[in-house]
Amino acid sequence: MIKNLQYVTSFNPKDTRKVAFTEIIHSLFIAAPSGILLVIIWELFLEKPDMTRIWSVVALMAVMLLIQFFVASHSMVRSNILVYDLSTKLRIKLGNHIQKFSLGFFKQKDPGEIASVVLQDVANFEGIFGHSIGNLASAAFGTVLLSVILLIYDWRLALCLLLGLPLIYPFLRIANYFVSRLGKKQIEARNTVGAKFLEYVQGIRHLKSYGLTGKKYKGLEDSFDDLRRRCIRLEAVPGPFIVTAAIVFEIGFIGMVALGLYFLLHQSITVPVLITFLIMGYNLYGPLKVVMVDYLVLRYMNESLNRIIGVLEEPTMETEKNELPQHYEISFNKVSFGYQKKMTLQNLNFTVPEKSMLALVGHSGSGKTTVASLIARFWDVNEGCIKIGGTDIRNINQDAFYKLISEVFQDVYLFDDTIYNNIKIGKPDATEKEIFYAMEQAQCLEFVSEFPEGIHTKVGEGGSKLSGGQKQRISIARALLKDAPIVLLDEATASLDPENEIYIQRAIQELVRSKTVVVIAHKLSTIQNAHQIIVLNEGKIAEKGNHKELLEKNGIYRKMWDIQKRSNGWKVNNTNEILDAC
Repeated sequence: MIKNLQYVTSFNPKDTRKVAFTEIIHSLFIAAPSGILLVIIWELFLEKPDMTRIWSVVALMAVMLLIQFFVASHSMVRSNILVYDLSTKLRIKLGNHIQKFSLGFFKQKDPGEIASVVLQDVANFEGIFGHSIGNLASAAFGTVLLSVILLIYDWRLALCLLLGLPLIYPFLRIANYFVSRLGKKQIEARNTVGAKFLEYVQGIRHLKSYGLTGKKYKGLEDSFDDLRRRCIRLEAVPGPFIVTAAIVFEIGFIGMVALGLYFLLHQSITVPVLITFLIMGYNLYGPLKVVMVDYLVLRYMNESLNRIIGVLEEPTMETEKNELPQHYEISFNKVSFGYQKKMTLQNLNFTVPEKSMLALVGHSGSGKTTVASLIARFWDVNEGCIKIGGTDIRNINQDAFYKLISEVFQDVYLFDDTIYNNIKIGKPDATEKEIFYAMEQAQCLEFVSEFPEGIHTKVGEGGSKLSGGQKQRISIARALLKDAPIVLLDEATASLDPENEIYIQRAIQELVRSKTVVVIAHKLSTIQNAHQIIVLNEGKIAEKGNHKELLEKNGIYRKMWDIQKRSNGWKVNNTNEILDAC
C-alpha cells in the first residue's frame, strides 16, 4: 500500500509534504492535552496544590483547543484539495495513457472494466484516502508521542500496553488476505454488472424486437445479485478479525490496569503514575482503533490503486523517436499480423506511390480492414514494417503521425455535441470560414439548413438524430477540414441510398484530390479508375494490378466483377421472387 501511495502522491509531492506536516501538527495537538492534563493531576496530589499553576494550565489547554480548531480546519481543507488534485491528475494521466494503447488492448479488455478503472477505482481512492489521511497521521504520530510520554513515566506499564501491537499482527494479516482475495472478486463482479448493463441498454432495440427483454433482464439481475453477495462477503469475512484485533487492545489495557494495581500495592509506583496510565493508556489505543476500522476500506482502496497503476504501466504505442516522413508514399515490407494467435495477414509487400489511389478488394474476412487499421496504426505489426515516406511509422511521434491521416469509414461515430463541433474535431483551431467551406465541399449545407438550429444542432449520442448519409457527409467534412496528405476510405457509400450515394461520391472526389488514398471497396464499379488494385484472399495478396489488367487475368477479381455485374440486373417481382433480368 505504501508503495502505491508513493506512486500516486508523486504527482504532487510538494503539497503532499505540506499536508503530511499539517496532519502531524494536528495529531500532536490532539495528543498534547492528555499530557498537559497530567500536570493538573500531579499538582492535585501535592499537599498544597498551586491553584495559579492549575488555572494557568487550564488556560493553556483552552488556547491549545482554539489552535487545534484552526489547525484542524486548515489541514482538512488542504488534505481534501490535495486528494481532489491527485484524483484529477490520475484521471487525466489515465486518459492520456489509454489513448496511446493499440486497439488490441481494448479487444482484450471488457469496456466496463476500463471504464470502472477511470471512474470507480479513482473515486475509491479519492473517497477513502481523503477521509483516512487524518486518521493515519493521528495513529502514526499521536501514538508515538503518547508512547514516549508513557515510557518516561514507567517503562514496565508502557511495554504492557505496547505488547498489544505485535499481538494484533496475525489478525491483520488474515484480514488482509481475505480483503485482497474477496476484493478482487468483488471488483470482477462490479465490472460484470457494468458490462451487462451496458450490453443490455445498447441492445435493447434488438431485444425488444425479438421479445427477449425479460430473459436478458434475468441475466442482468443475476449479476446484481452476485455483486450483492460478494459485497457482503467482503465486509463479513474479514470483519471478525478486525474486531478481534480491537479486543486484543482492550485485553492489553485491562492487563496494564491489573499490573498497575499490583505495582501500586507493592508501592512500586505512585497513585499519580497509575492515574496517568489510566487516562493516557486508554487514549493510546484510540487512534489505532479508528485506523483498524478504516483498515478494510484502505485495503480495498489499495486494490483499486493496483488496478489503476496496472493500467498506467501497460505498454503504449508511443515512441521517444520523432522522425518525420519527407513524402507520403506508403509501403508494406513483409508485413504479417494476427489478432492474438490467429494470423490475419501474411507476408504482405506492396507500395502506394504518393498522390495515387490503392483499392483493396476481397471477400469478407480477407484482411482489407486490417490493412487500413495497420496503416492508421490502430495496431502494430507482428512482423515486418510499414513505412510512410521511407520512415517506419513506429518511429513517428503519435501526435505527428495522426496529423498525416484522415479516415472515412462506413461506421461513423459522432459525439453528442453540435454539428459544428463534430466537424471542428478535424482541425480544432479552424476558423468558421474554413468549417463552412469544408461543409460546402462535403455537401452538408443542404441538410444542415433544414434544422432550426442549423450548424448548432445537437446530433445525439453517436449521431443518433441524423441519418446514415448525413453522418457520412459530416465525417467527410471533418476529413476535408483536417486536410491530411493520406486518406483511408472504408467503403463510405456501401449502405447508402442512391441519392445520398451521389452526394457522398461528390464529397469524396473533393477529399481525395491530390492525396495518397487507400480505399476498401465492395462495389467494384467505384474503383475502376484506381491506379492500383490489390485482391486479398485469406490474408495474402492473390492478385495485383489495375482494373483492366485484373479483368484480363480472369481470376478472383474477374469472378467478383462478373457476379456484381449480374446482380445489378436483378429485380423483385410481385410475388417477391428474385429473377435474373439479364
